Amino acid sequence: MSELKPVQFLVPGEPVGKGRPRIGRVGGHARMFTPQKTASYEGLIALAGTEAMAGRTLLEGAVMVEMRIVLAIPQSMSNKRRAMAIAGELFPTKKPDMDNVIKAIYDGLNGVVWKDDVQVVDAFVRKRYGEVPGVHVRIVPLEAAA
Repeated sequence: MSELKPVQFLVPGEPVGKGRPRIGRVGGHARMFTPQKTASYEGLIALAGTEAMAGRTLLEGAVMVEMRIVLAIPQSMSNKRRAMAIAGELFPTKKPDMDNVIKAIYDGLNGVVWKDDVQVVDAFVRKRYGEVPGVHVRIVPLEAAA
């Protein structure tokens, strides 16, 4: 049953949380739009997801998502604190919010890896410091398409 094979990939670069929709005026009418930074990041996510799918059909059943959000260690951090961060003893309690990164990843994968993010029934997520920033994503189908 190769349909139940996991999909794994890395979204490179500093993780970006999903921005709130903004309201702008177009021809005297209020219009909602996605901030440019969010739109660009979701495009990067879709590209990484497309490459990982390698022509596979969209996942249709329930899925589990494992995500490791890796933030860059700030340059201003002392060597002692840097070593603690690399060892996993110091946690990134700063932006972006973990839930906003999750939302950006999920939305960027709609129509790319799965039909819709409502298919996610289990998720395991960590946010840590690391030397190479990015989001490691692993999607495990829990049931084959009917």
